[in-house]
Amino acid sequence: MIQEGAILTSLHCFHCGEEIISRGIFVSGDREFCCAGCKTVHDILHEHQLGNYYQYNKVPGKTQKAAGNNYEYLDLEDIIVQLLDYRDERTGIVTFYIPAVHCSSCIWLLEHLYQLHPGVQKSRIDFLKKQVSVNFDIRKISLRELVELLTSVGYEPLISLNDVVKKSKAERTESGLAARIAVAGFCFGNVMLLSFPDYFGLSQLESEYSRFFGLLNLAFCVPAAFYSGKDYFFSAWNNLRAGRLNLDFPLALGIAVMFIRTAYEVLLQTGAGFADTLCGLVFFLLVGRWMQQRTFHHISFERDYRSYFPVAVTRIEGSGERPVPLAELKQGDRIRVRCQEIIPADAILLKGDGEIDFSFVTGESEPVKKILGEVVYAGGRQLGSALEMEVLKPVSQSYLTQLWNNEAFARNKPHIRTFSDTASKYFSIVLLLIAFGSAGFWLINHQSDKALAAFTAVLIIACPCALALSSPFTLAAVTGIFDRNKFYLKNTAVVEQLARIDTFVFDKTGTITSPEGANLRFTGSIDEEQRQWISDLCRNSGHPLSRELVRQLGLPLRYRAEQYTEKIGRGISGMVNGNHVKLGSSAFLGLPLVDSSEHSSVHVMVNDHYLGSFIIHQQWRSGFKDLLLRLGTWADLHLLSGDQDRDKQQLVPYFESARKMHFGQSPQDKLDYIAALQQNGNKVLMFGDGLNDSGALKQSDLGVAVTDNINNFSPGCEAILDGASFGKIPQFIQQAKDAVKIIHMSFGISLSYNAVGLYFATQGLLSPLLAAILMPLSTITIISFTTVAARMYARKNHLL
Repeated sequence: MIQEGAILTSLHCFHCGEEIISRGIFVSGDREFCCAGCKTVHDILHEHQLGNYYQYNKVPGKTQKAAGNNYEYLDLEDIIVQLLDYRDERTGIVTFYIPAVHCSSCIWLLEHLYQLHPGVQKSRIDFLKKQVSVNFDIRKISLRELVELLTSVGYEPLISLNDVVKKSKAERTESGLAARIAVAGFCFGNVMLLSFPDYFGLSQLESEYSRFFGLLNLAFCVPAAFYSGKDYFFSAWNNLRAGRLNLDFPLALGIAVMFIRTAYEVLLQTGAGFADTLCGLVFFLLVGRWMQQRTFHHISFERDYRSYFPVAVTRIEGSGERPVPLAELKQGDRIRVRCQEIIPADAILLKGDGEIDFSFVTGESEPVKKILGEVVYAGGRQLGSALEMEVLKPVSQSYLTQLWNNEAFARNKPHIRTFSDTASKYFSIVLLLIAFGSAGFWLINHQSDKALAAFTAVLIIACPCALALSSPFTLAAVTGIFDRNKFYLKNTAVVEQLARIDTFVFDKTGTITSPEGANLRFTGSIDEEQRQWISDLCRNSGHPLSRELVRQLGLPLRYRAEQYTEKIGRGISGMVNGNHVKLGSSAFLGLPLVDSSEHSSVHVMVNDHYLGSFIIHQQWRSGFKDLLLRLGTWADLHLLSGDQDRDKQQLVPYFESARKMHFGQSPQDKLDYIAALQQNGNKVLMFGDGLNDSGALKQSDLGVAVTDNINNFSPGCEAILDGASFGKIPQFIQQAKDAVKIIHMSFGISLSYNAVGLYFATQGLLSPLLAAILMPLSTITIISFTTVAARMYARKNHLL
């Protein structure tokens, strides 16, 4: 037995940095660890001369307390084929998403995997995407052994049905955009260099070089306009066919006119053309588009139940069992579901005591006890011992997947209409009126040359480059500020949508409640030694209330529990330091008491003597009450919870009416409630955290998933909010509204530049030099203004 005085709780694990509760248990040399997993990883690394892992960063590893998965399913050929990027007779290539990647030590270790096993040929890591690509010899190491190798050193891959590593259309689009930016930048730089003689009036001195340089500039314009700028032509044409005028129409028109006029002047030797302006315009526009499409590679906003379910399940066949892909599961199959595993399909419980955590599916925070012969719906997590079940329906027809058959999931959300979309319609009409008006004026005055020059000059100088850049650079700056504060957006358009929200709907369990913030108090009489016995007994249970008691008591392990027994859903008992300790419900302890429905109670009995009970009140997230008070002054607030109404009285003061608080809501109820609010003209933002909120998040105008770990599963949404930043929601909303103000102001600045240019353009006096000055000057002004203004507002909103 370790004496209390010998325990140094301030010591931290050499591998992961977590606090060591019990000294002297996991030791290697002069180094101590919090668990056997961390010590094992340390020993493996030193055995293979990879000790430098600990030199790049202090405590670079992740805790291994929860490590230990079953990877038998990775021996199945069907799954191997789906996961491998390439395979021949000798070599396999696979890409894994590894959430634990976080520092330079991770990069170093994952790129030295070949030192851990001779079957690994090479490995390369993409730090931003948290992905590692491994080439391995399939004759020396299997896919399963490779995953087990990664797990053994603390880098367990995340493998799900909805595989996050496979390249998406968005990723391919982004790589194509990068290539177009590179081509436009190359052309822009060379054209600027070749145009210097024209800028300084030297073209007349070297006329033979002037024509050659002009032809080179025209050649550079071809890829810039028709490769890098092709998307603007396609977009403008498609929108015109649909009867719409978007911002790409005047941009495409400006690019086309600049190219035609440049070709005309260069080939006929009447001028230098506008090659530099054209290439610069395309380059800056594409940079703005790249900023607008920026996203977070390591976060998925499009998850559904396939990301939550396991890849394979254990099927019982005769006297044995084997893993099978989830898609092969059919009605009548018998399956084994072990502790902490997800129930993959609707099934009947045949053997075992079911204590199912449905909080992620229904929102009910209390585990549900299931008896033999009872139907258990898919999506719940078994908390007790292993179960034997018979499948009633295949995965595709289960209760959980019915939610994804709703039309809310079949349709795509409407395109978020931004300020640029609205302004571009009127801008295009006014631009064409001015262009044709200028041409008409000079034609009336019988000056056809000036009419053509004025018409093309208006289209060139009024090309809305600055307007097209104001939104993406402003919104990208705001997105970066949100990112710093752990609020991750699917795309930049979400910022403008956030500014329009007038109705907020909150889920309760896991969204406004803190998973690690329960308030504990004891009613009765208990001393410190008895608290120690209770803590040591609870360490043997995986029940949420037992884990919460251990966390709240905060006592190190001192005694080993003997004769330990657990009755699922009722309580636990055992001998601790020679004392018989029982914890659980009043019925389990044989007490004539009725447990309260307003909070969780754990009754305590030692040596058949009743000591009292622990009362556990659910704790709200930090800043939650202040958040509701601030939002309630101008917005409509609602609560939708799958949980029971035990916390209703605590929440009543923070909502305008009890009629806006709804408990016991099914996923379909939540979705229908959001739709009803929208029919009344409300712009609805939904905060949720589980599968039960997925329909409501999809239906709402803006869905925000709240999570305490962005690498964990979160339902499909437009934004992901780290629980630590939950209290900053009003600041995020105000920053979004300020961003819209900045866009309006930058639009005014761009119009002032256009007004100066139009003064010369309508008179047919626009020179290539003036265009070359105004275009980059307006661009630099807009980029500088939006960046500085966004940061100023962020400081005002206390986000920087």
